[in-house]
Amino acid sequence: MYDVIVIGARCAGSPTAMLFARQGYRVLLLEKARFPQDTLSSHYIHMQGMALLNRWGLLDKLRDAGCRPITRQSYQSSEVRIDGFSQPLDGLRYTYAPRRYVLDPILADGAVAAGVELRESCAVKDLVFEGDRVVGVRYTTPGGTEATDRARLVVGADGMRSLVARKAGAQNVIEHPRVTCTYYSYWAGVPSHFELYERPGRWIGVIPTNDDLTLLMTYFPQDEYNDVRKGVEPFYLDSFRTTAPELYERMSAGERVEQLYGTGHQENYFRKAYGPGWVLVGDAVNHKDSITARGITEAFVQAQSLTGHIGDRLHDDTALGAALRRYENDLSGEALSHYQGALNVAELKPQGRVEMLQKLVGHQEHIDRYFSTLSGACSIDDFYNDELLTLLDLS
Repeated sequence: MYDVIVIGARCAGSPTAMLFARQGYRVLLLEKARFPQDTLSSHYIHMQGMALLNRWGLLDKLRDAGCRPITRQSYQSSEVRIDGFSQPLDGLRYTYAPRRYVLDPILADGAVAAGVELRESCAVKDLVFEGDRVVGVRYTTPGGTEATDRARLVVGADGMRSLVARKAGAQNVIEHPRVTCTYYSYWAGVPSHFELYERPGRWIGVIPTNDDLTLLMTYFPQDEYNDVRKGVEPFYLDSFRTTAPELYERMSAGERVEQLYGTGHQENYFRKAYGPGWVLVGDAVNHKDSITARGITEAFVQAQSLTGHIGDRLHDDTALGAALRRYENDLSGEALSHYQGALNVAELKPQGRVEMLQKLVGHQEHIDRYFSTLSGACSIDDFYNDELLTLLDLS
C-alpha cells in the first residue's frame, strides 16, 4: 500500500512525486517510457519555473547538462521590435530551454533521490475502484506481466490523452477548438537569443537549447494543417523567409541537424481536476496551444500547488477534500489567465498586440515588465499599473 501513486514521470509527474516524498509519503512513480527519451516540446522554462527548480535544488543540474543560459528576449513584427528580458525572480536573471531527454531524467532522478520508487517501461492499463473511489492502478511490467498496486491517492500526470482522466470520468469544464499547428527542428550554427517573430497567420519562436543548438519553431493556422503536413519542409522554410528574412539568412548559413517534428493536435481545455482518490496535474488537467511555451512551467507550478495544499493531511478525508478544492481553485486563477493569453496569441492576428507594443518603445521598464507577464514574474494585473495605463491612453 502506497500513500501516492503517480502515473507519468515527466515534467508534471516527477516533481509531484518528489515533493510528496519529501513530505514523508511512500510514493510509486510509473512511467511507460524508459529514460532518456525525447518528446514533442517547446522546451522553454519561464522564470517562474526556473525559480521552482532552484527551490527544489535541481537548477544546477541543468547547467551542468550543457543548457545555455538565456538572458535576452525580442519580439518583432513588420511594424515594431522590442528587446529586453523578464524581471528577475528569486534573484534569477536567466532562463533555460533544455531538451526533454535532458530535463525529464533530471526530474526523475530528483524524485528517486527524495525516496520515490520509480518503475520505467510500465504501461498503466486501468484504475482500481472500491465503489466510486479510486484505490489503485493496474499496469503491465517490463516483463509483460500484470501488476496491481494500491494507494491513498492516484495522480494522473499522464498527459493530454490521460488514462486517469478517461477512466475516472474527468470531463472538460472549459474547452476551445484547436487554433494552430506547429513544426520545428534543431539547427547548428545559428546564433540566437530568445526571439519571437510574427505576421498575420504566422508565428516563429527561436530558442537556444543544449549543445549549442537552436530550436527553430513555426506556427500555422489550424485550417492550414492538412496542406502543411503534405509539404512540411517547403511550408516551414517559407514561413521563416517571409516572416523573418534576417533570421532566414542566419538559418541559411547554419545546418538543420534533425528531422522536422510537429503536430496539429494541440487541444485546449481544463478538465475536472480531482475526484474520490484521484487528481490530475500537468497536461492531464489543462492543455493549451504551445505557442506561449507555458506547459513545462505550469506543470511545475501545479506540482508545487497540489503538494503544498495537501501537506501532511493526505490521510484526513475532510482535510484532503478541502486541499484538493483549493488546488482546483488555483487553476481558475493564474493558469486560466495564461490559457486565455495563449489562445489570444494563437489566433495569429497581431494587430492589437502590435499597437500596444508600439507605445512601449522607448520605455524599457515597461518592455521588461511585458516580458515578465509571459515569464510569470509579473501578473497581468500588476503589469497594467497607472503609469502604463496613462502611456496607453487607457486611464
